[in-house]
Amino acid sequence: MVQLTLPKNSKIGQGKHWPAPAGAKKVKAFRIYRYDPESGLNPRWDTYDVAVDQCGPMVLDALIHIKNTMDPTLAFRRSCREGVCGSCAMNIGGRNTLACTHGWEEVPGDAVQISPLPSQAVVKDLIPDLSIFYAQYASIEPWLHTTTPEPQREWTQSPEDREKLDGLYECILCACCSTSCPSYWWNGEKYLGPAALLHAYRWLIDSRDEATGERLDELEDPFKLYRCHTIMNCAQVCPKGLNPAKAIAEIKKMMVERVI
Repeated sequence: MVQLTLPKNSKIGQGKHWPAPAGAKKVKAFRIYRYDPESGLNPRWDTYDVAVDQCGPMVLDALIHIKNTMDPTLAFRRSCREGVCGSCAMNIGGRNTLACTHGWEEVPGDAVQISPLPSQAVVKDLIPDLSIFYAQYASIEPWLHTTTPEPQREWTQSPEDREKLDGLYECILCACCSTSCPSYWWNGEKYLGPAALLHAYRWLIDSRDEATGERLDELEDPFKLYRCHTIMNCAQVCPKGLNPAKAIAEIKKMMVERVI
């Protein structure tokens, strides 16, 4: 398992400690990154002793419990609570994952340390600014490009061609993979990153798409594609079990094959 942590920062101080309520039967400490850029204050770690017997088994359950019963100022994203929307992605116990599908008992140690996804600017607390990430996804134009007349009913493909998309379309754009990639940390504004390139490959091999050459031309760039060094953090942390590194390798292979 790949362990990922925020870079050490001497300016991150110890914050408040929130004790568990009297009579709590089972208590777990949650050490949570707190930062509001608009406040002018330095980041800090707040510690919450949570009565986990009063909340559900997932980290997101504990965060909601903290916000509802202990500290309403805590900020984080969440929506579906089913591992589908990707909005509650964060770094939990040193690993990028989804808070709604990761159990707090799965985190080793005395405390569950939670911080926002690495390498991204922080909007507030556990909320990263994913503007660049989404812009990179949009740049690969994730829709069918066709030149033939549109059929009356629908674009069809064989079961075999449809099967090629398995392991690609399931990506939920949670950004766990891209923000776990050292190449993305160093070149985040130039390198498209694992998530965007996984989706790029999904459209490159779609039998209904008619712009393969143009799509490859757009990716033929020293930074957009070739910053991947097969570190494999992306595949290690993907909560859907996908392998972006394999998709990136296939794109590189397509680049080579078209000039042979």
